[in-house]
Amino acid sequence: MPASGRKFLPFAAPEIGEEEIAEVIDSLRSGWVTTGPKARQFEQDFTAYLGGDVECVAVNSATAGLHLALEALGVGPGDEVITTTHTFTATAEVVRYLGATPVFVDVKADTLNIDVDAMRAAVTPRTKVLLPVHYAGLAADMAAIAQIAREHSLAVVEDAAHAFPTTMQGRLIGTLNSDITVFSFYANKTMTTGEGGMLVTRNPSLASRARTMRLHGINRDAFDRFTAKVPSWYYEVVAPGFKYNLTDIAAALGIHQLRKAEAFRVRREKIAKAFQSEFADLPLVLPADAPAGDLHAWHLYVVRLGDVAISRDAFIEKLYSAGVGCSVHYIPLHLQPYWRDTFGLRQESFPESQKAYERMISLPIYSKMTDEDVQHVIDGVRSALV
Repeated sequence: MPASGRKFLPFAAPEIGEEEIAEVIDSLRSGWVTTGPKARQFEQDFTAYLGGDVECVAVNSATAGLHLALEALGVGPGDEVITTTHTFTATAEVVRYLGATPVFVDVKADTLNIDVDAMRAAVTPRTKVLLPVHYAGLAADMAAIAQIAREHSLAVVEDAAHAFPTTMQGRLIGTLNSDITVFSFYANKTMTTGEGGMLVTRNPSLASRARTMRLHGINRDAFDRFTAKVPSWYYEVVAPGFKYNLTDIAAALGIHQLRKAEAFRVRREKIAKAFQSEFADLPLVLPADAPAGDLHAWHLYVVRLGDVAISRDAFIEKLYSAGVGCSVHYIPLHLQPYWRDTFGLRQESFPESQKAYERMISLPIYSKMTDEDVQHVIDGVRSALV
């Protein structure tokens, strides 16, 4: 029991209802436990949700989706992909999977989204893809990024692992003019399939390549082969693909999580507004909200310590003692041994990311939190700053 006497509040927890449980049981009883009818339904439902002229390809993680996206765009040795240092390693590691070079740039101090001016300055003749991350659920400046892409004939892949549902200028992320957008349904995301992701594109050839490569480079979907009314055992391997398909068991969760996505978003937004109000008088830098008329997914609620004597690490320890789980998003890639040493990255090249990292804490924000849980976080933050 924490010193506060309250139960320990975890940093994140999924909200799983009886509908999801029943759908999973139905999958188990149906005999389709790998990729099958529910995965296809989930893709169709996600397409309908976005409402754009897009195709959706379900995969077993956002990492897989990003790998497939870059592979479909032909990224390979000698190519450069520009992304942010302030992200999880998956954003950059998929570039290395293909033998290409990630080029890291800093973030903007207010939003912690990628610095578009730094991105523009990083473009070289070897640049092939711009890979922005919508940090914490707030859209990056996609209009400016799209302009850079047009000027230099570059592809754009959006890492939207945090950004469902997020809007920019009234349009849902996933329906912009980027080549590919990739969402995550990991356990702590705004909706979950346990593990999973979705690749979204308007380009039929990119979608077709991703579908082929997500399952060993086979040119026929297993569901089609095993449900046909005539013998259809024949298939061809047209490329050395991967094992990135989403199972029906996972998709069963996604079908119902998607139906609840707006309710989940509304609850997260309500919690974020409570935090913004209650923390306004504290020596904290609060997260930027979406511009008027747009939606912030509030996957993360990240505060930064202002002019206070307590260190970030001591602040976290106090929160844990008060029974409040928290995290840090992220330890920037320029501090991670592999990226730092392989590419000679230096802290002074990323001053905004570095400064933010040293002072940031991610607080619990998820739809399953009760009003009492929200107050628990508020009280824990206030007591930690005393």
